[in-house]
Amino acid sequence: MAEKVDKVTLPDDEWKKRLTPEQFDVLREEGTERAFTSPLNNEKHTGTFACAGCGLPLFPSKYKFDSGTGWPSFYDALPGHVETKTDHNLIVPRTEYHCARCGGHQGHVFEDGPKPTGLRYCNNGVALKFIPEKA
Repeated sequence: MAEKVDKVTLPDDEWKKRLTPEQFDVLREEGTERAFTSPLNNEKHTGTFACAGCGLPLFPSKYKFDSGTGWPSFYDALPGHVETKTDHNLIVPRTEYHCARCGGHQGHVFEDGPKPTGLRYCNNGVALKFIPEKA
């Protein structure tokens, strides 16, 4: 069962103080970073990938896989920690997902991922922060 996530709502000027310009573009304006630019694409340590906006854990590292797309990719998300909506910005509608706490845009989910879910959460690395597992 998914845990209840309390919402965080801030005005744009507060988000601009907390985020880099690149993070603001992706998280608050639904931008997309260039492929193969995020160091998190190659992150292989054990830990958790969390929303760069509010710190909500989104993906344990065990869900990460190399999709070859140039963005960090995951085959599942923590229950209740992402919310989806349909994105009509391109010709073909896509499923967009956001952080359930702050509404920050993370990326898009596709049905071409590995087992066990068959999903690929294709995430903007700039929208994430990696929290390594403590030894």
